[in-house]
Amino acid sequence: MMPRGIFITGTDTGVGKTVVGAVLARVLSLRGVSVGVMKPVTSGCREINGRLVSDDALLLCEAAGVSCTDDVSLYCLREPVAPAAAARLDGVRIDFSAIKESFTRLSAKYDYVIVEGAGGLMVPLSGGLLIADLARELELPLLVVARAALGTINHTVLTCYAAQQLGLKVAGVVINGMPENPDLAEKGASHQIGSLCGSSILGVWPKSNKVEQMGIVEEVSAWLDRQLETGIVLRELGV
Repeated sequence: MMPRGIFITGTDTGVGKTVVGAVLARVLSLRGVSVGVMKPVTSGCREINGRLVSDDALLLCEAAGVSCTDDVSLYCLREPVAPAAAARLDGVRIDFSAIKESFTRLSAKYDYVIVEGAGGLMVPLSGGLLIADLARELELPLLVVARAALGTINHTVLTCYAAQQLGLKVAGVVINGMPENPDLAEKGASHQIGSLCGSSILGVWPKSNKVEQMGIVEEVSAWLDRQLETGIVLRELGV
């Protein structure tokens, strides 16, 4: 039986992958789903009491109501650069088999596991291996997170096209951070992406005015939980 879960990737860095993953974890948890989270590789980590810590992993865990174990956050890297470069600077080798073992343990513990990648599909992780290769290794469909701003059509269509060429299933696209009063480009983005990328638009999520990350997660989670189509969206994600 295939593991139930989703691999969250983005059209770029900073598009809100962690918030989207945390919101999904929060909504599933509130609906009684046993949900696990995983951020296998994080660069640009903070040092706390002599140990590097992934803020992304901590947010995912807080939203899901689970502990941030080593299986959740395997590789915490110091420098805020591409993971392959950060790992090299730290003298670390990112091992796909170790990530797969952690994912297998989490899948045995939880009914559904949300895995967040780093940056986009073509981000290098180890040698010639990319984020796309990790998604394939875990055998998970993709949820692509895109921004609403000008340029997002090109970025999103390219990401979905690359995924399809690499044999990865795209479960859908979430356009994250739509402002309350979108401009012309933002208004037209979802329609253009939906017609061009060959994958379903699973949501156009609002921009939050909250400052704290968990505050954003709680606000958007409450909004998402009220939407009539959320149950359908979750089924599309294999929940």
